[in-house]
Amino acid sequence: MTRKGKENLTAYLFLSPILLFFAVFFCFAVGFSILISFKDWNMLVSPIGASFVGLGNYLSLFSDPMFRSGLLNTVVFALVVTFASVILALFVAMALYKVRGSAVWRFVFFAPMITPAVAVGKIWSYLYNPSYGVINHTLGWLGIPGKAWLSDPKLVLPSIVIVAIWSGLGVPMLIFTAGLDSIPSSYYDAARIDGSSKFKTFICITLPLLKPTTLFLLVTGLINAWQTFDLIYIMGGAAPSSSTQLVSIYMYNTAFSYMQMGKALAASVVLFVISLFTTLLALRSFRKGGLESYYA
Repeated sequence: MTRKGKENLTAYLFLSPILLFFAVFFCFAVGFSILISFKDWNMLVSPIGASFVGLGNYLSLFSDPMFRSGLLNTVVFALVVTFASVILALFVAMALYKVRGSAVWRFVFFAPMITPAVAVGKIWSYLYNPSYGVINHTLGWLGIPGKAWLSDPKLVLPSIVIVAIWSGLGVPMLIFTAGLDSIPSSYYDAARIDGSSKFKTFICITLPLLKPTTLFLLVTGLINAWQTFDLIYIMGGAAPSSSTQLVSIYMYNTAFSYMQMGKALAASVVLFVISLFTTLLALRSFRKGGLESYYA
């Protein structure tokens, strides 16, 4: 065996535990979900004995107005939360970059990430409370009438989106900070000598060199946003179900309230396909004139 072959074999031996774990807990779960999505399984009988319904679960999904509403809400929620989080995190990272005492502020922005989502949801539910919440009291001092933030169908999803952006700002901010550290200072020195403005330096140097970081954050942010469940479940209870119906909530209710596991797993397969498609689309759009030009 050649030296390169031995190195590859050693690498695969070290990787074998995680590959085995991945095969058992991911590939099996995905394959099982796809198989059951074609069956009418109510979890009271063996999945093997459940009747095969073909595309029946998928046809039932797309004829269900609650699922279509949930799909639209999920797409809006994922796109708004992901792009807003990435853009805000970039500006926060740049504002705090090399500022005295920035470590304290970074911890302040990162703290929500280490707080359980249940606690975050409960705290913001109190803040949004129309009777004794701080937000309505503050608006009252300014002469602005308070709102029923979590029970008004038009306000509940935007209110939860704000919390999701706030609680998810810490990690992208830290990763952008690491990305800013990786940009050679010689580029900025050359731009300064050429008399480049700060805005032009940001557009021509900082932004292009942060494309790999931005791509990573967009992809991981979208994947996380598609699967959001806890905040919606905790904070959206007072609103009509259609206004906070995300696909994840629809899957939970279908599986555990109506005992239609086949239909719930069909919804999960649809969500998986959408997540995969958007991930590939993001990779393709950034590679085109982005990563290739960066690594060239």
